[in-house]
Amino acid sequence: MAALATAHGIATDPCSPSYPGTEGAPPRGAHPAGAGAGSRSRWGAARRPTTMEDTVMMLDRRAFMLTGAAAAAETPIRYPDPNIKVLDPRFQPYVLNNAAIERLAGGCRFTEGPVWFGDGRYLLWSDIPNDRIVKWEEETGAVSVFRRPSHYANGNTRDCQGRLITCEMDTQRLTRTEYDGTITVLADRFEGKRLTAPNDVVVKSDGSIWFSDNGAGTRGNYLGHKAPWELPFRVYRLDPGTGVLTVVVDDMKRPNGLAFSPDETRLYVVDTPGPGQRTIQVYDVVDQGTKVANRREFCSAEPGGSDGLRVDTDGNLWCAWSGGEGEDGVAIYAPDGTMIGRILLPERCANVCFGGLKRNRLFMAASQSIYALYVETQGVLGG
Repeated sequence: MAALATAHGIATDPCSPSYPGTEGAPPRGAHPAGAGAGSRSRWGAARRPTTMEDTVMMLDRRAFMLTGAAAAAETPIRYPDPNIKVLDPRFQPYVLNNAAIERLAGGCRFTEGPVWFGDGRYLLWSDIPNDRIVKWEEETGAVSVFRRPSHYANGNTRDCQGRLITCEMDTQRLTRTEYDGTITVLADRFEGKRLTAPNDVVVKSDGSIWFSDNGAGTRGNYLGHKAPWELPFRVYRLDPGTGVLTVVVDDMKRPNGLAFSPDETRLYVVDTPGPGQRTIQVYDVVDQGTKVANRREFCSAEPGGSDGLRVDTDGNLWCAWSGGEGEDGVAIYAPDGTMIGRILLPERCANVCFGGLKRNRLFMAASQSIYALYVETQGVLGG
């Protein structure tokens, strides 16, 4: 595989989120002060570590910052990027011959749940085993810790009001970060029983929140904790008006990533029961957008398989993909289920999202890293 280009990525203050839903938020009435590379408090004068925990966290953050600096020194590649593969002529219009895959950040253990904040021009993603949500700033390339602990957060998205929606696997709940930084629990039980561990989430234009619950965070201690399952694996819909939780998909072995078609008449759901069995299923959205019906297989392409996915404005599916060398990266499917292109990465890719100033930049959460690529299309809203 050809070398990957890297963007500038030197962090400034790993404790300085611009969105208020995090630890270290300012006291009421405080104003941020300038901060150096982790040496100065965001809200005032320099702060010395006062405990062993403070010292460990500071060293951890400095190591994290150096990862981006090292990545920026990698060798550039020659255009067009040989790791972008056109499998069908329909993919060619989306390929920019003078854009390359860039590695924006590293130093993670398992990245997931990328979500774009256009109003702040930054990307958030989950680093699940490290129990944190990480932030990358588009204008500076700074990488910082946005929230820790994150309760082993997995999938993230934004609601119609721009608030962060998060699947917390360790606490087995779906949460919303309010404008003032407080956390609202949206769902943690169904009919009195604990959810198994919310995994991925999307928001429909009517404000309803659809999320998969598949026990990935309660199978072991690396991505959460061990816990007995009280419910089957399902996809749920949370009504924006009543807050009532209903089951919309209950005929899958392990529902995972999900996304709507541009007109929201179809729901795509990835089923991940295990190697050799991974498929993407598609449903019709019925009953005024509250239920699904008519399940059928959209694609099955082992040895590779998808995890998370997003849809562009032309209805193509951009699917995070894994399967080993020559498979790992992103697979792009036309609306008829044909694989039309691939973006090859040196790491297994778990999830993607569109962002950037024009929503034409694909961000890819791949194992220990975050990658990005400009494309000649735009992602639909709600993912």
